[in-house]
Amino acid sequence: MQPYDDSHGHEEFEFSEVFVHQLIHTIEFVLGAISNTASYLRLWALSLAHSELSSVFYDKVLLLAWGFNNIIILIIGITVFICATVGVLLVMETLSAFLHALRLHWVEFQNKFYEGAGYKFTPFSFALLGEDNE
Repeated sequence: MQPYDDSHGHEEFEFSEVFVHQLIHTIEFVLGAISNTASYLRLWALSLAHSELSSVFYDKVLLLAWGFNNIIILIIGITVFICATVGVLLVMETLSAFLHALRLHWVEFQNKFYEGAGYKFTPFSFALLGEDNE
């Protein structure tokens, strides 16, 4: 009769290996949380800057031009307001949308789903196709 064996084909439990493995996962989680927070804070800062610039352009350009009661200054003020609003704020909104899309692709997709376990990409080339036929 053989001595009692309770291993059931499992490896021996190593507390140090499990501890190190869990520590690595904890560090990755904390770094991911900090990274996501910083990324969203960047988007929030762009939104805040957009809001403040809108307020400044409205107060300092449009309302200032409106207070002169002169049609030429009013037209110049409206033109400057439109150019500043479209030029600066539209660029900021485009940047905000780009950063958000980049954040979603880079941070969310790369951290969760991408493994990179495929094969090396070789682009189509007629030159390489001709070499294969010879």
